Amino acid sequence: MLARTLRLAIALQTLVGAALGFWLGFRFAPTWTLLTMVFTALAVPVAVALLAVLYSCSVSRSDEPAALWWRSLAGECWAAIQVFLLRQPWALAAPQTQIGVGGQAKIAVLLVHGYGCNYRLWDAIAAALRAQGHALLAINLEPVFTSIDDYALGVETAVQALLQQTGQQRLALVGHSMGGLAMRAWMRRFGTAQVARAITLGTPHVGTQINPVIATPNALQMAWQSPWLQDLAAAETEATRSLFRVALTPQDNIVFPQRAQTLQGVRPVVFEGLGHLQLCTDAKVIAWVCSELALL
Repeated sequence: MLARTLRLAIALQTLVGAALGFWLGFRFAPTWTLLTMVFTALAVPVAVALLAVLYSCSVSRSDEPAALWWRSLAGECWAAIQVFLLRQPWALAAPQTQIGVGGQAKIAVLLVHGYGCNYRLWDAIAAALRAQGHALLAINLEPVFTSIDDYALGVETAVQALLQQTGQQRLALVGHSMGGLAMRAWMRRFGTAQVARAITLGTPHVGTQINPVIATPNALQMAWQSPWLQDLAAAETEATRSLFRVALTPQDNIVFPQRAQTLQGVRPVVFEGLGHLQLCTDAKVIAWVCSELALL
């Protein structure tokens, strides 16, 4: 569903770009009209993605070193192009379990994406995990706009399928952004008996102050210190929280205040100079996730 929506958006932006290029070429350089159309058709979708990143980085900027902010801005621009233009729109096949290819089989991993994303977000992390011998399943959270509680059943279905296919008794979960909250909502409903580790990347554990483009149920639940988040935290025990490992970046352009985003009693691992999407593409973060799962 999301992939289809993204493809439609890219198609519309490309058409707008081509029309703009035709007008510019026809008016100012008729012999270059075709080349101008091709250039603007490609440039408009890229420009839309970059402007969205620039806006989010501007409104979320915290009192951190300027050099790290500029580094995160540049990296997040490239990550946005990768994720929203080159990967997620082309998620044509349904998510499937992937078997590890590196040596002895290790604990199975369920990958849970965040708001406005799909399973192709995990391409880089999935490749690294498989190379280390982890079987994995990267799921789609659907529908895109609903209560986070509604995702619990889908996570449970994926958990049981992955355990059955691998023959394992427990698994690890890795969630990005809202995906970490979906994992917590699943644990509240179905328990933690089958969880060996839960890793979250850039998850708004106490909510974000960014204004959502659309006030959907899940966006409202992720608002700063929302009642839903407070109820979720109140339902968790110390034993549940001990399963978590939390990673954040002080330059997160979507989830802020950035350094507040952890669970009670859990010291976060901090990655400097990265944006929100980069937590799923950066080599240092991927290496950390692999090292945490290698301990199981």
